[in-house]
Amino acid sequence: MPGHVAIVMDGNGRWAKSRGMPRAAGHEAGIDALRGTVEHSIRRGIRTLTVFVFSSENWQRPDAEVALLIELFVSALNDELDALDKNKVRLSFIGDISVFPEELQASVEHAGSRTSKNNGLNLIIAINYGGRHEIVSACKKLFAALPPGNRGIDDISEERFRDCLDLPDYPDLFIRTGGEVRLSNFLLWQLAYTEMYFTDVYWPDFNTLEYDKALESYVGRQRRFGRTSEQVREK
Repeated sequence: MPGHVAIVMDGNGRWAKSRGMPRAAGHEAGIDALRGTVEHSIRRGIRTLTVFVFSSENWQRPDAEVALLIELFVSALNDELDALDKNKVRLSFIGDISVFPEELQASVEHAGSRTSKNNGLNLIIAINYGGRHEIVSACKKLFAALPPGNRGIDDISEERFRDCLDLPDYPDLFIRTGGEVRLSNFLLWQLAYTEMYFTDVYWPDFNTLEYDKALESYVGRQRRFGRTSEQVREK
């Protein structure tokens, strides 16, 4: 099994439209799909699950939809917190939440604090997150951390840069639902050697059967990281 799975949960609006329903219904159904994915991740022994909830580009959507997404996020987080805590899920968040309403910021802080000592699934929620912004911010953090008067090129390394990222961990498997085949500014640095899985299934229909298909696809691959197949087998 992959230790770390990252998911772009795409297709909520199109799922609703295909059924003659408002987009809001798709987002609500998406919450149910996420709940099932979290539960199945625990059953399959996944260590970390990172999900893309709201991108920095999503602000371009209609104001009413943005407001709905924020409202749904807060209500879902508050409603699911007891169950997540009971199942030892540790919640953490990446992205800039400072631009959100105080209610959302308070819910995020409370959820992270309450579950911080849990030792089960590490559920990372990317909200108002953008990969390019994360890389620029990491550059600034790295430069600021270098000793004054001794900021040379030799002080910069992949390891030090990685430590400055919002998410220093590297996913093993990336899943995107909804039929689109792109990263959409998600974890651009971290996905360099991640195995990719794309499916036409809309996110609300991404059930345990579809999740298992993605996991089985990963298990059947050989991760070489630049080595030959023979070297991997010998190792």
